Amino acid sequence: MFSLEVDEEIQLVVETVRQLASEEILPRMRESEAARQVDSALREAFDEIGLATLELPVELDGAGMGCLARVLVNEELAAADAGAALALDRYGPALSALIEMGGDEAVRALLDAVGDGRALLVVEGDAQIEVANETLDLDAPWVPVDDPAVVVVLHGDEALLVKDGIETETVRGAGLRAAGASGLRIRKGAVVGRWASEEGAIRARARARLYNASLLLGVMRAACEFSANYSQERQAFGKPIGHHQALAYMIVDMQMALEAARLLVHEAAWRIDRGLPCAAEAASAFAECIEVSRSIGPNGVQILGGHGFMADYPVEKHMREARALGLCCGGYDAAIQEAGDIICATPHPLGLGAKGAL
Repeated sequence: MFSLEVDEEIQLVVETVRQLASEEILPRMRESEAARQVDSALREAFDEIGLATLELPVELDGAGMGCLARVLVNEELAAADAGAALALDRYGPALSALIEMGGDEAVRALLDAVGDGRALLVVEGDAQIEVANETLDLDAPWVPVDDPAVVVVLHGDEALLVKDGIETETVRGAGLRAAGASGLRIRKGAVVGRWASEEGAIRARARARLYNASLLLGVMRAACEFSANYSQERQAFGKPIGHHQALAYMIVDMQMALEAARLLVHEAAWRIDRGLPCAAEAASAFAECIEVSRSIGPNGVQILGGHGFMADYPVEKHMREARALGLCCGGYDAAIQEAGDIICATPHPLGLGAKGAL
């Protein structure tokens, strides 16, 4: 059993982030999208709270709060602007990947390489990757950053840290515009750090999936809340449209699906923090978030009708953000494949075979 209780320190951080998101990030949502970046004042506020180093080990002057704290914080940030959440977090999932793969040595190498820039994590499924000796060739058609200072690549059971040879070509991108968007190319990039661990790679992929799943939770929450509130204000046939049975059922179904997905994400993060097997749980949680977002996003637009497609309202952005996040870490197909492979390979506790069949 995992506990739904969050300790007081994490809860204080979440409340602080919720205030930052509602007062600073959300009002700048369209401005950040247009600029393809967040302004310096917002970045300073983010760094001052210590959110970039939330998962950084205490011995490296971080908060050492773990994966559950990260997913809770990410949801609050993404409920305001998922693109801004990515832009503000200079280390992103690359930090947790190197925590799992190389410990303090790898994390120090990342911190030194990033400086004032941003780190990007690329996993198999997001790009074509070729490794030869100590150099790397990579092609990714889309990554949510304009100009990464360093790229961390998860390739098989290895994590590779690359600083040189990074080329980007700016693309418009449909979602996560505040984070930037580009095509990424690396030709004979010098690998300045290399760490190998089979178990570490499994956990690194799990944490990367949960990072993106938690952003999806925030986007879906915002879509549910805005469309539900709109349905209480818009009148049709003499009463709010949310009082009509068909629409009321849709709104309830959206909220129920969101809550179910959130429980899966939180359980997987809890397992990671306790060192328990987590790969199937994280992959399943990410796949569920993607699947649920495919209904919540369009449903939010549908509730607003024609207004849902207009930039005057945020639900069109919620749908775009959800689609973009669902492409990360190999997307839905890779998550389902990994979860299925693990489940089918796990012996049944009653000795009934991998799938429990007689």
